[in-house]
This record gives sequence, structure tokens and C-alpha cells, in this order.
Amino acid sequence: MAISFSLAGKTALVTGANTGIGQAIAVALAQAGADVALAGRSEPAQTLDLVAQAGRRAVNITADLSSTEPVARVVDEAVSALGRIDILVNNAGIIRRDDLLQFSEADWDAVIDTNLKTLFFLSQAAARGMVAQGGGKIINIASLLTFQGGIRVPSYAAAKSGVGGVTKAMANELAPHGVQVNAIAPGYIATNNTAALQADETRNRQILERIPAGRWGDPQDIAGAAVFLASPASNYVTGHVLAVDGGWLAR
Repeated sequence: MAISFSLAGKTALVTGANTGIGQAIAVALAQAGADVALAGRSEPAQTLDLVAQAGRRAVNITADLSSTEPVARVVDEAVSALGRIDILVNNAGIIRRDDLLQFSEADWDAVIDTNLKTLFFLSQAAARGMVAQGGGKIINIASLLTFQGGIRVPSYAAAKSGVGGVTKAMANELAPHGVQVNAIAPGYIATNNTAALQADETRNRQILERIPAGRWGDPQDIAGAAVFLASPASNYVTGHVLAVDGGWLAR
């Protein structure tokens, strides 16, 4: 039997797909054959256009995922527009930076709510439909801080560590229903969010010295992993956190 990476006939819901990693994933899923619903606070005009250029349907769902309030609506709108949800990519996330000794409760709650709480309840809502239809794929975007502690980002480290744990927990319960749940942990990826690090000569040098591949990652590097985890080629992969980091964790 030929191994298939095709997503022809599939539908996907991707959060936080306006730019960067989320955009690259959404476009790659479309190029592999999926119709895509995009959920986030602002209209992802460029992403919608790129998905259309790939010959697939693109749907925008405006939603502030800093709370669970829009979760049911997002799933309902995606199903109404596309018929079903075969693939969910939880990419939306935020980060707050401050010294540990003065880190605020507000910054703690904001990151945990967006990066972990909404991720779980959106997955739960989508998984109900996946179980009913006999299968599906959930892909969470984790982080190197799923494995490491970082500096001045305690709530982000806690949230992303939680993403790794909840990915495995969901995988255990959903596997008997034909639903695979995995996560991708991106390394240092060249996006708008990391522009300041790239521009900092000292920090940029330190980062590159640690990466065996000797370069920053590109959003396309993450998109390829997402297509694999969304496709039939990964049907026996579940509960795994895949680091796409140019060898950072191996160093």
C-alpha cells in the first residue's frame, strides 16, 4: 500500500493563521488538498488569498481565543462552512515577559488561558465531531519550552509544558476512536515574532552557535511536519511531541 500524504477531501481548522507559522501551516494543508477555516482576532487576508491560490476553499472565523467564550461558535461555523472538521491545528498563542520576582497574575492568566485552556476546550469541542465521524487529527503547537524552562517567561513555559502533557492525555483517550493527537515543538523560527532576536547581534550569534543546523528555521519547516501529522502517513503516530529545531535539543 502506498504511503499517502494527501489531504484531498479533508477539512482543517487552524487558529492564529494570520502570519508566520500558522499561515505556513494553513497554506501547506491547502496545497496538500484540504479546505481550511482560519480562526483568529484579525482577518488573515493574505492567508485566505494563498489558500485560494492553492485551489482550496478558505473561510475566515473572527474570534478572540484569549478565553473559551467563542469555542463552540468557532467549531459550529467551521462545520457549517466546510461540512466537518478532520484536522485541528491549535497554533494561536501569546507570550508575556518579565522577571520572575515581579511577574504579574494578569500576565500569568493571559498566557495560560490562551495557550492552554482555550487549546484544550477547542480540542474537546472539535474532538466530539471527530469521534462521531470515526477519526481525525489534532495538532498542537508546543515549544522548546515544553522541554526547557526559559528565562523571564514562566507562564509561557508552564503553558507549553502543559501543552505537551495534555497532548498525551488527549491522545490516550481519543486513540480508540481513530483520532490522533500530536504536537510540534518549533525551534527558533524566523518570523515577525522573533525579529528582535534576529536583529540583536549578540543574541542571534548565541542562538546560531547552539543550533547544529546553523540557521534559523523557516515557517515552511514547521508546515512540512504539520502536513505529515495531518495525513494518513501518521496514522500510527499519537501522543508525540515532535521537535523541529535544527538539532537544538540534541546539542
